[in-house]
Amino acid sequence: MKQITALYNNFVSFASGRLAEGIALIFLRVALGGIFWRSARTKVEEGSFLSVSENAIYQFSDAPFNQVPILNGELGAYVTTYAEHFLPILLILGLFTRLGALGLLGMTLVIQTFVFPEAAVWWQTHIIWVAMALALIARGGGIFSLDYILAGKRTGGAS
Repeated sequence: MKQITALYNNFVSFASGRLAEGIALIFLRVALGGIFWRSARTKVEEGSFLSVSENAIYQFSDAPFNQVPILNGELGAYVTTYAEHFLPILLILGLFTRLGALGLLGMTLVIQTFVFPEAAVWWQTHIIWVAMALALIARGGGIFSLDYILAGKRTGGAS
């Protein structure tokens, strides 16, 4: 029994260490960033990087997207498309990870509150996005991030 306890304690020690956390945070960053990146790519003209499509503008001018206060119509299409491109890039790089995750958390809450308020998607999808964003806000980008490198330069050593 002592051997099993010792093995378990070793596993817990490794799993709660910086290396394992760093790996888990990379997966969280890529997973959450990838969701919004793929959504962003559906809003641009084919073959372009950031030319917002007429279809995206139409969608944001028509229900259910036009339910978002201030950000409906053309403005909503542009702001959403650019945010869905920029914030995932921050996450993937691990640069200003907490701010990027906070932005995507805000987008998720807006989608759930204004775009699909009565949809069952909250428990099926959005709760997962919220959990990923909150974990990144709480823990940051981890040791495999630009945040980690920049923190080391600011403080004279990586922390």
